[in-house]
Amino acid sequence: MKTIPFASDHSVIEPVLRPTPSAEHVAQLILQGFNRHYALFRYSAQRAKVLFESGNWDGIQRLSRERIEYYDMRVRECAAILRPTLKNTTLTPSADDSQLSPEQQQFWQQVKTKFAHALAGHKQPECAETFFNSVSCRVLARTYFNNDFLFVRPAIATGYIDSDLPSYRSYYPLESGLISTLTSVIADFGLAAPFADLPSDVRLLARRVVQELRKRLPKDPGFRIGPDCQVQVLNTLFFRNKGAYIVGRFINHSTIHPFSIPLTHTPSNHIEIDALLDNIDDISTLFSFTRAYFLVDMDVPSAYVQFLQSLLPRKSAAEFYNAIGLQKQGKNLFYRDFLHHLGHSSDQFEMAPGIEGMVMTVFALPSYPYVFKMIRDHIRKKGMDHATVKSRYLLVKKHDRAGRMADTWEYSQVALPKRRFSPQLLQELRTEVGSQIEETGDLIILRHVYIERRMLPLNIYLSRASEHNVEAAIKQYGDAIKELAANNIFPGDMLYKNFGLTRLGRLVFYDYDEIQTMAEMNFRVIPPAPNEEAEMASEPWYPIAANDVFPEEFRWFLLGDTRIRTAFMKHHADLLSADWWNQCKQRVIQGRLENIYPYDLTKRLPHRRVDQSLTDLPH
Repeated sequence: MKTIPFASDHSVIEPVLRPTPSAEHVAQLILQGFNRHYALFRYSAQRAKVLFESGNWDGIQRLSRERIEYYDMRVRECAAILRPTLKNTTLTPSADDSQLSPEQQQFWQQVKTKFAHALAGHKQPECAETFFNSVSCRVLARTYFNNDFLFVRPAIATGYIDSDLPSYRSYYPLESGLISTLTSVIADFGLAAPFADLPSDVRLLARRVVQELRKRLPKDPGFRIGPDCQVQVLNTLFFRNKGAYIVGRFINHSTIHPFSIPLTHTPSNHIEIDALLDNIDDISTLFSFTRAYFLVDMDVPSAYVQFLQSLLPRKSAAEFYNAIGLQKQGKNLFYRDFLHHLGHSSDQFEMAPGIEGMVMTVFALPSYPYVFKMIRDHIRKKGMDHATVKSRYLLVKKHDRAGRMADTWEYSQVALPKRRFSPQLLQELRTEVGSQIEETGDLIILRHVYIERRMLPLNIYLSRASEHNVEAAIKQYGDAIKELAANNIFPGDMLYKNFGLTRLGRLVFYDYDEIQTMAEMNFRVIPPAPNEEAEMASEPWYPIAANDVFPEEFRWFLLGDTRIRTAFMKHHADLLSADWWNQCKQRVIQGRLENIYPYDLTKRLPHRRVDQSLTDLPH
């Protein structure tokens, strides 16, 4: 074994400094890490097509859950490759350093510059920049975050990037006819599974298209077919759960009309055209923040996002990146949009309206359509801690939300101007989440926060609603609980304050502190009291285990209002029965995946089999 000679007994062994890697080499390592990530991301969408063709619904759900972790896995992997390269060099700070040296700052600025140059001609530059930020912030401690060597604003414009094959196909029904056009639209996706009866499906679809066009003519005489009439369809299918969706736009007289065609499977495992979604609300619901992310194979994601924004101009690019599974890019864009809004507004953050939560402190900026949720230092629910709350929010992130649970953005180390916080909110934060905030000069730093779409709490809505609207809301409330249960989610706390109404009037569950899977729960009937004294006692006469639920008790805290009780018993009396819950639990354990359609059933084509399983209802 080779030994290292000593000059004397008092010699000091100096660490051997490695040759300094070039900024270009480090930039290339990070870009290679991103390219590997995006290749795996695309492969997952390609796998989804195969799983859809074979009707492997469990496989699609599993793939959707696993893909959510891809990004963080690749960031950790890339950082692990970089660290040995940078070890024993002067390019990374030591644990004792309070800031980067001028040499280190210059090096990381050069890395950023070389990385930007390497993105020339790249098909996913905006996502690569976000990946660069994630990796560099992992390699350097958070203390050293510096906008000089992060992509705070995009360095590469994505406006006119497209793949070698255009991102969408164009069809001209005036030239080839409506039937031929629709047949080509479907056939060009090359699904390797038989259709039950494609010619019949296309005729039904064409009939529905003509009916919708005739409906619009009296309202808009200028809606007659123009010389520019064309159908444009994105090149790849959007897969989610048991459906595949064609997404496109009908252009006529320079006006864009969005549409989507859902494809589903018959019980005999043949493909059929299920519906025509032909207006903005339909498409908005399909891409809702309450839905699981799509699996889509995209060479140029920015081209897809631009196409989708032409269909729904009110939705931001951040929301669409989220919807197509690039949630880290969505999160990055959302934060940029939020900072832009802060710079163009002057109102103050204040406590969110509604009943105060026992687990979260919730506040909002009145001019901004989102709420900010922080876990209390001292949670007021017995047996609940920070780790449990975080794990349940992560469960929702990975789960199919069935259109009934709001997606959240999770952030760390968010710095906001202190002057934008009302004195009452500042006092609340110091008292309730003191360990989660840091005050430095003019800034408040939120160490951990969830950001979620703001909705009208159901309890507030019910207090103001007419009897008719109360019944409609309670019917939707029960539908939401049943759809969550069918999707293996037990809401736990089912109080009305934990549900909210979206802009489209859809009821959504948004308090995840007590959710558990249905398979974990024990649904029981309250046993008869042994005597009158036991029945009148303050403590129950029967043993209660940790996950025991007695559905008949729901009436005591849900049905105090006569109007609510009447509506609930009319539509959802079965929710008070342990039998109903146990039957649902058994279906979940057996692996049965219910059909929960992300569109109104009236949108289904005529003569379709009436599906008696759980379905989305009119909004």
